[in-house]
Amino acid sequence: PAWAAVFRNIKFDYNSNLVKGQDNLSTVRSVADYMKSHRNVYVFVEGHCDERGPEAYNLALGSRRSNSVRNLLIDEGVNPDNVFTISYGKERPLFLDQNEEAHSQNRRAEFKVFER
Repeated sequence: PAWAAVFRNIKFDYNSNLVKGQDNLSTVRSVADYMKSHRNVYVFVEGHCDERGPEAYNLALGSRRSNSVRNLLIDEGVNPDNVFTISYGKERPLFLDQNEEAHSQNRRAEFKVFER
């Protein structure tokens, strides 16, 4: 779909829910611009973690990550009714390798995009 290049994963530092870095911030702006010009689009922002740490802690961290992204989108003018959050903690890793590259890919917020 045309929007696939817009809704890229947001990456996070270890144990952090701060959205930082030019790539992440430009992705948030692109997503916001897309959503403001396509009012029928809504998203679930999924918070994910790497597999280190207890399950309950990672579910909470994933929730903070997805909410950080949601809040930035709302700050950019996206309708709050079009942005939902969910946390999967460490339950849905992209990579199973036990190294920093895999961990850094697993620490992310993903967008699931729908149209009404």
